Amino acid sequence: MATTWDRARLEGLIGAELSNRKFIAVSNREPYIHRFTEDGIACFRPASGMSTAIDPIMMASGGTWIAHGAGDADAEVVDQNDSLQVPPDSPRYRLRRVWLTKEEEEGYYYGLSNRALWPLCHVTFTRPHFDEADWQTYRRVNERFADAVIREADGEPAVVFIQDYHFCLLPRLLKERGGDLKILQFFHIPWPNHEMFRPFPWKEELLDGLLGNDLLGFHIRYHCQNFLTTVDRFLEARIDHEHSEITRQGQSTMVRPFPISIDAEAHARMADSDDVTARMEKWRKRLRLGNRLLGLGIERLDYTKGIPERLRGYEKFLTEHPEWHGKTVFLQIAVPSRSHLTEYQRIEEEVDLAIERINWKFRQPHWQPVVLIKEHQSQPEMMALHRLAHYMTVSSLHDGMNLVAKEFVMSRSDNAGVLILSRFTGAYRELEQAVGINPFASHEVAQAIAFALTMSPDDQALRMSRMREHVLQNNVYRWGGKFLSTLLRISDRFEP
Repeated sequence: MATTWDRARLEGLIGAELSNRKFIAVSNREPYIHRFTEDGIACFRPASGMSTAIDPIMMASGGTWIAHGAGDADAEVVDQNDSLQVPPDSPRYRLRRVWLTKEEEEGYYYGLSNRALWPLCHVTFTRPHFDEADWQTYRRVNERFADAVIREADGEPAVVFIQDYHFCLLPRLLKERGGDLKILQFFHIPWPNHEMFRPFPWKEELLDGLLGNDLLGFHIRYHCQNFLTTVDRFLEARIDHEHSEITRQGQSTMVRPFPISIDAEAHARMADSDDVTARMEKWRKRLRLGNRLLGLGIERLDYTKGIPERLRGYEKFLTEHPEWHGKTVFLQIAVPSRSHLTEYQRIEEEVDLAIERINWKFRQPHWQPVVLIKEHQSQPEMMALHRLAHYMTVSSLHDGMNLVAKEFVMSRSDNAGVLILSRFTGAYRELEQAVGINPFASHEVAQAIAFALTMSPDDQALRMSRMREHVLQNNVYRWGGKFLSTLLRISDRFEP
């Protein structure tokens, strides 16, 4: 068995190989956010798979995380360099905030990032929206973050770890400004094939920006191959498909798959805590479960997550299996997201109508088939629901990875429960013992629910134990360690 990666091993790698370099992470979303409350300023951890994955890396590195300061009280707690030490209860690294105007956030984040790149990359039949003003704002914000990185590096050697699709231009901007920077970037969402990418009006500049990286990572090899082919079609560059390397204007970019994960052991410990056990009982009472079996869905209200498709599958299940009426209930946690965008308003309305229809159609005295909660739940609350659920459905229409699936698995130390998982997620390629579905096919979703509800305890235990073993072995520290180890192996390519 391969050596297990943990925080100590990652810290050892960073200390031994990168101690002479600053470590700088860059993302749009900050790992900690400050807001005004009735009791004063409070610190929160935003719901974010990216933040959950990067935070342990930063805890191990003790570096600096540069992110957009979005909280209404963020400016009240920083020093003269717009920085503060985090986490609040046990500081391990520095958070440096970049301030954006409302207009910049609208154009760069809600506009180009989430109305153009997000639907384009997720291939969920949602039409992308391209606006020249949004693109110009996206460029300006990338330049703003480049300024922040250069100030943070302050002329010293540094590793810059860029996160996601919000900063496609940042790597090239940093390369152009010089300095001894090793630049790597992880793309948390899928990369589409070249035909899907063709309509993007500024594709040459965006691709060139990404090729400023020394190392570019995606979740799975398929997305790497899509990226190589896209560059081959639209840029003058030398593509080495065998070694997954792109050379443009004398600079090489390595493209590699790095399946992201979670801090599995820490998650499992918290899930087994007395606090989570107590919250389970509260949920039992709130949902009036009794002897009913709980089905569960937890995600943002996003059109890529397949919530309407999931509900249509559940409706078909109830239609075809009247023997389960009153014996099971489905809880959908759907946290509103990007709510002022038309596409997100539309999906919220579709979810509301679907649940209203199902509950009207099948409801009995003292039984409501579907419960919808549109509120963010803390990690312990979600773990309590993971442990209560007989099955959990992850029906994403397209997802780079989906960490919710891995979190559910690591909450189940009892080796019980069933994971119903979309074949269009990166996680499905790892969690092979999940019950796979095509979320677009409601009959498959219905069949999977029926299968999950009748699966024997022995079958559940066999499947869950194997998935837990995989996630434990392939944790977030392994993800970070493999990323950095790959960077070190190709270090002879970097110019001094």
